[in-house]
Amino acid sequence: MASNSSSLIIGKQPLLEALQSGRPIDKILFQKNISGDAVQQIRQLARDAGIPIQMVPPEKLNHLTRANHQGIIAIGSLIRYMDLQQVIDFVVGEGQTPLFMMLDGITDVRNIGAIARSAVCCGAQALIIPDKGVGALQEEALKSSAGALEWIQVCRVSSLLKAVDTLHLNGISVFTSEMRAEKKIHELPLTEPCCVIMGAEGKGVQPYLAKAADYFFSIPMAGKFNSFNVSVAAGIILYEAMKQRMQSAV
Repeated sequence: MASNSSSLIIGKQPLLEALQSGRPIDKILFQKNISGDAVQQIRQLARDAGIPIQMVPPEKLNHLTRANHQGIIAIGSLIRYMDLQQVIDFVVGEGQTPLFMMLDGITDVRNIGAIARSAVCCGAQALIIPDKGVGALQEEALKSSAGALEWIQVCRVSSLLKAVDTLHLNGISVFTSEMRAEKKIHELPLTEPCCVIMGAEGKGVQPYLAKAADYFFSIPMAGKFNSFNVSVAAGIILYEAMKQRMQSAV
């Protein structure tokens, strides 16, 4: 989707100041072949903050603004992204059992917003998204989430596979859906610390990521249609997790 001009950070010095102040940034666009000391400093600060950098032709930058962009434009974020390990530590420290959702290749921001809304309603504490290949969490995503994206921790990671490793190291099981899986959603141990991977519609979870999961499951369907919409499926899974946790607490 097109970026609102008010969310743009234009030029080297404004971007340096934004990075140094910790302002949330979705991504940085560099004009191809750009160089210089300020560029290297921006690259390092972006790397430290986990902000993706994209090399683009000058036409792309000129399309976004008529101002003198000096070959650099950043797109500010409405979401403050959190470090995954810090979120795990916080959730556990609060005495909660982790319930996370990982989004793999979901580009429709309306689906992301709907998943965030269901996640908050059902007690999930975090969404894990990749720094590339996912819809931008701007105004439309916030609207679709009915504000839920401002109430849930969003962890942006450079590698979903490394994020799975981090989850495993913290004793958090990882589940993913597979239409042919024998285990049904209600048979999953959703009362234990867990993260569910949701894949893009039509493609599903990437094979290398699915191989790292601890459990495969399917959602029973009465009709002959092939699958649920991804945000609907996420809502079903999250509700089942909430139901199991409420029953175990009785």
